[in-house]
Amino acid sequence: VQLLFWFNIGVLYPQILGVNTVNLLGPVAVAVIGLTLHEAAYAAEVVRGGILSVDRGQIEAAQSLGLGRWRRLTRIVLPQAMRAIVPPAGNMLIGTLKGTSIVSVIAVQDLLYSTQLVYHRTYEVIPLLLVATLWYVAVTSVLSVGQYYVERHYARGTAGAR
Repeated sequence: VQLLFWFNIGVLYPQILGVNTVNLLGPVAVAVIGLTLHEAAYAAEVVRGGILSVDRGQIEAAQSLGLGRWRRLTRIVLPQAMRAIVPPAGNMLIGTLKGTSIVSVIAVQDLLYSTQLVYHRTYEVIPLLLVATLWYVAVTSVLSVGQYYVERHYARGTAGAR
């Protein structure tokens, strides 16, 4: 719904403050804005939860050493919070990648849209959808492997290290 709203904003309000809005946002800009707004609140909650997962004693210890707020955040809190942030953030990235197939609704040339263009010409719907599925599986597998190594990096020195 968000994608369609942003895509059709020029139709609803053809002129705002003297600016012509009919062609203000192209399909790619709409896709980026819509997907970003969709994930932003979830991502903020993941980061907030990760920061709150750091034990209060760690922050107090950093304060007793005389570290400033910024240094406490970058040297003490964030490295520990990343253990809690990376798994859901990686899953959100993979989910967003899979969610990009929705942008074919507003004629953005993504994988699914390109597949649809080809099967409308060749009438080989199922084989081409299987090819698109294999591409999505391949890309998500690469992202999953990358996520594994990032998680392993941030789990160093803990009982959960693999």
